[in-house]
Amino acid sequence: MSSRQSPARQSSTRTSLLRHPLLLRSLAVAGAIALVPATTSAIAEGETTTYKQLDLFMDVFQRVRSSYVDKVDDEKLIKGAIDGMLSSLDPHSSYLDARDFQQLRTQTDGNYGGIGLSVTMEDGAVKVIAPTEDTPAWKAGIKAGDYITHINGQLVYGGTLDEAVDKMRGAPGTAVKLTIAREGRDAPFDVSVTRAVIEVKPIKWRVKDDIGIIKIVSFSAHTGADMRAGIRGIEKSLGHKPLGYILDLRSNPGGLLDEAVSVSDSFLEKGIIVSQRGRTREDTQTYFARPGDDTGGLPVIVLVDAGSASASEIVAGALQDQHRALIMGERSFGKGSVQTLLPMSATTALRLTTARYYTPSGRSVQEGGIEPDIIVPQISDPDYAKRPKYRESDLRKHLIAEAKVTNRDLEKDTKTDPRFAMTPEQLKKDGIDDFQMHYALQTLKRTGSSLVAATPATAKPVKRD
Repeated sequence: MSSRQSPARQSSTRTSLLRHPLLLRSLAVAGAIALVPATTSAIAEGETTTYKQLDLFMDVFQRVRSSYVDKVDDEKLIKGAIDGMLSSLDPHSSYLDARDFQQLRTQTDGNYGGIGLSVTMEDGAVKVIAPTEDTPAWKAGIKAGDYITHINGQLVYGGTLDEAVDKMRGAPGTAVKLTIAREGRDAPFDVSVTRAVIEVKPIKWRVKDDIGIIKIVSFSAHTGADMRAGIRGIEKSLGHKPLGYILDLRSNPGGLLDEAVSVSDSFLEKGIIVSQRGRTREDTQTYFARPGDDTGGLPVIVLVDAGSASASEIVAGALQDQHRALIMGERSFGKGSVQTLLPMSATTALRLTTARYYTPSGRSVQEGGIEPDIIVPQISDPDYAKRPKYRESDLRKHLIAEAKVTNRDLEKDTKTDPRFAMTPEQLKKDGIDDFQMHYALQTLKRTGSSLVAATPATAKPVKRD
């Protein structure tokens, strides 16, 4: 999750205790006086150790420059050292050189070139985080969790992520052949993807069965404003209020923190949306909803899956904890950290994990993710049963959750809907190509009318900029 001052995508890719004030002040002063000698000594000892380690680094650097079998580039060595330092922290902290920095800015602006694929490097292999909807990669059928073994017939295992991304880039209209290894498939298979200029519209909406469906493609600039425009567009197309709304956050890897807050605020009348807590006071902040629910309190279902991360989990967690929406689908990814973009120069920056975020009830989704109120498998996907789900807890050096997500026994639904036993072929015969969306629509159709009738008259939409 990235803060506004950190316009970063949420992936590893390259997107008071109350005490008496006088007593507290006295203890602080007395403690400071008593600890000055010990603290100064500890600091001096620590700095000595640090300087020794820096001397060791310079010794290694000079040995590599002078003795490595091939002539090496100093800039490349230093960047490698920086990358190694940051990768030892967590999967989401990284150094952005001029190219990475520019790519990040264009992605959060919502327009960039490529095939529409978010990837990461895992143990030397290129793994797909998620394809962006309606992009060439999405249309080609590439799925989250896929491994790319070859690009245009060349093995990419053991290389760098930059090298793999460079090979997938190219002029719009040209094709790139990707060899995909998918767990559950007996053998790798080739996919040809035609490159294009990716123009991502953060919000897509449509109406079906008197229900407004809003898909959030990305939490980039203006997503919150586009969300409110989408709500107005749905009402205008119907000529009246819909039965309710389905907010589709599936396979959304995250984005800007401010936009996640803005989207959540569209459905809330008051209360906490999310809080973030870091080491410093500046990194600790709570975000609140402003008065006025843009939907007028109509029922909402939020769809999530294993690819729903970061900003998506903030929205789902806020609406779930405030009992504003029914969360449906599968457990989300579980990325509960905030990355801040710290400029190092005019063209480079440090993307550093600076805080954890918490839902209104104080839950951390780190590792555990958001548990749906109703678990609905995507049985219309023929690879669903065989394909494993990858989440934050599967990433090496991921942050350890400070508060586990738990379910009370009374809230658990132990009965399985008999419809979950249907096969993709049976669903296709019935004209169902997205079972989770179909299930959400049927749920709102059955309950929407009664819920609309029970909506408080005080929940009125307001117009906001």
